Amino acid sequence: MELIYLLLGLLIGAVGLQFYKMFLKAKVKDRWANEKRIYNLVESSKDIIYYYEIKPERKFRYLSPSIDKILGEGLVSESYRNPNTPLELVHPDDYHIILSKLSGDLDFNEPILQRWRDSQGNFIWFEEYASPIFEEGECVAIQGIIRNIDEKVKLQEDLEYRIAHDSLTGIYNRSYFDEQMEKYNKAVDTPVSVILCDLDELKVLNDTYGHKTGDLLIKEAAHILNQFSNSKTVVARIGGDEFAILLEHEEGNPSYASQLVNDIKQSIYLYNLESEALQIKVSIGFSHSSSSFGQMSKLFVTADAKMYQEKNQKRELQLEGYKN
Repeated sequence: MELIYLLLGLLIGAVGLQFYKMFLKAKVKDRWANEKRIYNLVESSKDIIYYYEIKPERKFRYLSPSIDKILGEGLVSESYRNPNTPLELVHPDDYHIILSKLSGDLDFNEPILQRWRDSQGNFIWFEEYASPIFEEGECVAIQGIIRNIDEKVKLQEDLEYRIAHDSLTGIYNRSYFDEQMEKYNKAVDTPVSVILCDLDELKVLNDTYGHKTGDLLIKEAAHILNQFSNSKTVVARIGGDEFAILLEHEEGNPSYASQLVNDIKQSIYLYNLESEALQIKVSIGFSHSSSSFGQMSKLFVTADAKMYQEKNQKRELQLEGYKN
């Protein structure tokens, strides 16, 4: 009887062992299937996923194939071969970002914005979320996800452009001009001049030839004025037929503005010599201050008064001509 119980115990144990082996096999299979799903998900992701080892030597441990689709075929294999590829592709202005990231000195709580060059030579905007890996207080690796945000950035740039520019002429608008006036009034103290220009006889042109012709005259005048635009000179359309120029210069010398006004008048004179269909007539006034703090409103009012003084003088001369 004891022998029977012993054999029965061995049988039950053997069967239990087989069930346990089957359980382990199924568990391993499920784990492998789960890992395979994760791997396939990573491999098919549109985002760039990477693990970059910094020490003991720089090299990619993993780089997802999506980078080939975004920046050009063969970049994955090239990056494995040459770990300095990111430094070679990044925009020169963003080079310091990569260096800071590799040294672990970046704020990794914030998204990292950067531009990389594709195989066609175009720079594409990316947003990266990265995590440094430290060992004994030293950054030894970086892992992260990089997303293509080029379309998003271009939409944002287009929106910002539309907000700051006049839809008819393409030059800066009144809103942007007011922002710059406020900047010089409160934040940046520098010698500055305000030049105001107003087109003469635009209403007559609109009434005689239509508003399309009037719009064309406005665009032609804007084009001439915008030729004088640069990093120190803001040219804006601030009204229907009114333009403003904000001129910053390092020396407190009003002759800068006076010379610019003469250059504008010369350019308009040359335009009128060559144009048969349109003739640009403009009245101009300007004012200057060696200090911009608290002076911008006064400068605008003074320039505006001088502009209308010139306009009125033209009208008086025109009336005298009719009388004679």
